[in-house]
Amino acid sequence: MQVFNCEACGHLIYFESLQCVHCGAAQAFLPDQLRVGILPSAQPSEAGGMPRYRACAHRHDISLCNFAIEASDPHTLCVSCRQTEWLPDAGNPANQLRWAKIEVAKRRLYYTLAKLGLEGPNASTPTHLRFSLLADIPGAAPIMTGHASGMITLNVVEADDDERAKRRLALHEPYRTLIGHLRHESGHFYWDQLIAHSAWLEPFRALFGYEGHDYSQALKQHYDKDPFDTRWRENFISAYATSHAWEDWAETWAHYLHMVDLMETAASYHTCITVPDIPNRGPQSICNPLGTEPVDFELMQSQWVPLTLLHNSLNRSLGHEDAYPFAISAAAWNKLRFVHDLIQANRQRSATAPADR
Repeated sequence: MQVFNCEACGHLIYFESLQCVHCGAAQAFLPDQLRVGILPSAQPSEAGGMPRYRACAHRHDISLCNFAIEASDPHTLCVSCRQTEWLPDAGNPANQLRWAKIEVAKRRLYYTLAKLGLEGPNASTPTHLRFSLLADIPGAAPIMTGHASGMITLNVVEADDDERAKRRLALHEPYRTLIGHLRHESGHFYWDQLIAHSAWLEPFRALFGYEGHDYSQALKQHYDKDPFDTRWRENFISAYATSHAWEDWAETWAHYLHMVDLMETAASYHTCITVPDIPNRGPQSICNPLGTEPVDFELMQSQWVPLTLLHNSLNRSLGHEDAYPFAISAAAWNKLRFVHDLIQANRQRSATAPADR
């Protein structure tokens, strides 16, 4: 995620900022422009015109949504909040806090997808993500996180850090976060949108395998495996990716979203790094895969390893575990390249679509 500057005073602000801590100006993310700007007063300006934007209705509740809505939009909720169709029982205060945490992750997911041309007013897909945020009910079957027909269901207990850590350890996972869940499940949605009925299906099968194998049986077989068998590292991004072609895809998709977000953050801070594989070129500025110009995947790959090593070293300096506990094999890199090529082709097609009509 890039950082932003207050339009009033120039000081640093962040994607989630509601107010500039330096000058006090109200801030809002403008989804149609994909940037943070000053949220004007709801009153008419001195020139007599009404402001172009207004606040999302969830700005002043526990969600603290900082997305703006265009004044001409009849909705009271922003584009991100409208994607949430089901909420847990708000009578439980814990559920309200969980909902607020999930909405923060959702807004970050929206930003990344919009920058990739997959969400927002210029999105190439005719349908958009929908979310069902549910809590377990005593005596009923537990809520399972997953995707079906465009709806992402998330058990809101995943917003509890301690519960998420317990599940990560129980499943022998190196990484488990809210944003990771959402990125993974969005991969299932975009498989339906971009691959299922397209020319990309056969290339997908060549890399990820045949998606028609029994899904439930595949998951059962996966959970019956020895969790300490690490042979998956040769061909997959994670152990869970071995379970089924769809999960291999979703894990790879999520990892690509991790990559572009972290690299945009590094580029936003003008990070320079020496790439060990190219010693003669000296320090390189980290590229921004979410910028306006396409970025070559080989460049991303060459910069990713030293950037994540730096990230892990900084974490260790503060006494934390590695933030990035992955080592990517050549086969997994090829799958990440597939995701990159698919998204870039989709962005290019979207950019030229008006001229074709």
